Amino acid sequence: MDALQKIQILGESAQYDLACACGGTGRIRGSQDRWIYPSTLPDGRNVFLLKVLLSNVCTNDCRYCVNRAQRSFRRISFRPEELADLFTRLWDQGRVGGLFLSSGVVGSADTTMERMIKVVEILRFKQRFRGYVHLKILPGTSFSLVERAVQLATRVSLNLEAPNQKRLSQIAGQKSFEEDLLMRMKWVQGLIRKTSPRASKSQTTQFVVGAAGESDREILHQTEGLYREMDLARVYFSAFQPMPGTPLQGQPPTVPLREHRLYQADFLLRRYGFRFGELVFNQVGNLSADADPKMVWALNHPELFPMEVNRAQRSQLLRIPGIGPRSARKIVTMRAKGKFHSLKELRAAGVWVKRAAPFLLIDGRQNAFQQLDLFPGVKSPVIPARPARSLVLPVGC
Repeated sequence: MDALQKIQILGESAQYDLACACGGTGRIRGSQDRWIYPSTLPDGRNVFLLKVLLSNVCTNDCRYCVNRAQRSFRRISFRPEELADLFTRLWDQGRVGGLFLSSGVVGSADTTMERMIKVVEILRFKQRFRGYVHLKILPGTSFSLVERAVQLATRVSLNLEAPNQKRLSQIAGQKSFEEDLLMRMKWVQGLIRKTSPRASKSQTTQFVVGAAGESDREILHQTEGLYREMDLARVYFSAFQPMPGTPLQGQPPTVPLREHRLYQADFLLRRYGFRFGELVFNQVGNLSADADPKMVWALNHPELFPMEVNRAQRSQLLRIPGIGPRSARKIVTMRAKGKFHSLKELRAAGVWVKRAAPFLLIDGRQNAFQQLDLFPGVKSPVIPARPARSLVLPVGC
């Protein structure tokens, strides 16, 4: 089998890992090939990534995984030199600008990790490739190999898959949440902190949403802790999709909206100054399907609204539905030159006025368009929950 035939198979197998999609484009495939994906890098540049597994052979038997050991399908592997050569040809042709490399566990984590690292060493030292490389850390990898991966890659990631040991045991019983996963993430954190400049390296992780019966509350509680304690750049969420030939093939798929709501909540935690304790969950611990988390929070806090746009601090503006980081910053800048007097002026600042108007006072007034019956009885798409909790759209606000 030649390299192009292999990449068709191993590129297809890599599609379920979203952690290279910094701009939220994880499921959008490139127009050139099914295994080339458009992504936004941590520095904001757009690039096409070759996203591929070194091997779909795996000794692990994760119950949801398409590559699990007991699943019957064709197993193939790249030789490190073979994959490095293929990437170099695609790079020379201008078809890719970066690499996302993962693998099934062939024999042992260390043996496989050594082969993945060899691919990157060839690219860095023989081919003089200085571009973006995202390297997956395999659970259980030894410290010396984790250290080498951090030295070579731009970004590394180790997928937690589930928010705690209880949930992980239901889908990946061979793995220890603390020892195989969190310990390695702490190693990565310490190694990145020694890097100069630190901004040149980063770490991410991913959760499989819905495979283990976990709630959004469990996932987001762990997410906030990872940002606070592990310096993670991003957390990604992948809606569970049942795979034929796996023990979970008969389990219903997770609806895409649930994944979307988690990204909205994550955006609030990372960019809007929200805390986990402010997010609103329903009786079973999930986010609302009827409204985004930020709107839900606002509707649960009628005592804070309407808010005077000409006096509110930036942190307060970010709590208003329809106002995001950019528009909040622009409002503060424009206010230095004079007060806002109309919704038209706010629209010019980037505010989604139809969404924001009911929560605003403009120079002490609300117009007829703004005076919507949102709060009496709190009948809107609010979830009965603790007094506070919310989230916002990753794009817009």
